[in-house]
Amino acid sequence: MLTTDIPPVSQASFRTRGGRSIQIRTCNNFDELDACVELQVETWGYSDGDVIPRRVFTVARRIGGQVIGAFDLSSSSEGRLIGFAMALPGILHPQDGDSRAYLHSHMLAVRDAYRNEGIGRRLKLFQRIEALSRGIGLMEWTFDPLQVKNAFLNIHRLGAIVRSYTPNFYGVSSSRLQGELPTDRLHAEWFLRSAHVEAALNGRVSKSLTIEETILVPHQINEWRSSQQEVDRALAVQGENRRRFEDAFSRGLAVIGFHMDAERNGIFALGPFEG
Repeated sequence: MLTTDIPPVSQASFRTRGGRSIQIRTCNNFDELDACVELQVETWGYSDGDVIPRRVFTVARRIGGQVIGAFDLSSSSEGRLIGFAMALPGILHPQDGDSRAYLHSHMLAVRDAYRNEGIGRRLKLFQRIEALSRGIGLMEWTFDPLQVKNAFLNIHRLGAIVRSYTPNFYGVSSSRLQGELPTDRLHAEWFLRSAHVEAALNGRVSKSLTIEETILVPHQINEWRSSQQEVDRALAVQGENRRRFEDAFSRGLAVIGFHMDAERNGIFALGPFEG
């Protein structure tokens, strides 16, 4: 049985900059799981074939995953669900045969009216503490290399690193966010106890990091991908960045930093990672 010195946490509460009282906790009943499914559709605009149904959220809770909700307590004592994170358990099989458990954080969503309030980051931090309380030291998830805000959260604010890239990971998607582009994904690795993560969570950058190259995502990318006239420009950026990521990863580099320049272009920083 896994043991750890991190105590379990049942809930976390905070106030947004606008004064709204938010509580983060595990989703407890079918109504709350249904609200997660509804927010999933609202966020990604999936058709029925792509929607993850309530039964999968139910199974995730049962088999050691996570279904964590953010609730606005101003509407009722139980609160209205305004964000969620869902993770599934997984097992790594390293070459030496020593398998170990991890969590794959498959979905995170926040309602439009509550974005840019730090709620997504709070959900991830709750996931981290809950995982550590069970002795789980690694979380992974995928994210779109062209989504600058997601990359900023994952790499800069949380301290995840990236060492692999999968072209068209999900195949054809009905999500309106994907546009007509292939579902290319970077694979984030979040080593929950690492010094690299601790530094990021405390707003620091490790002085030992060596940046060998950078990869840029233009700030206009979402406009291009949603426009029939400009989608070819988005495809060109995706294709060139895919080539550069795959080449860098084949040479042993990792994404170890991310920032935005004065024009709000996204900049991935790559270099050696030892952790």
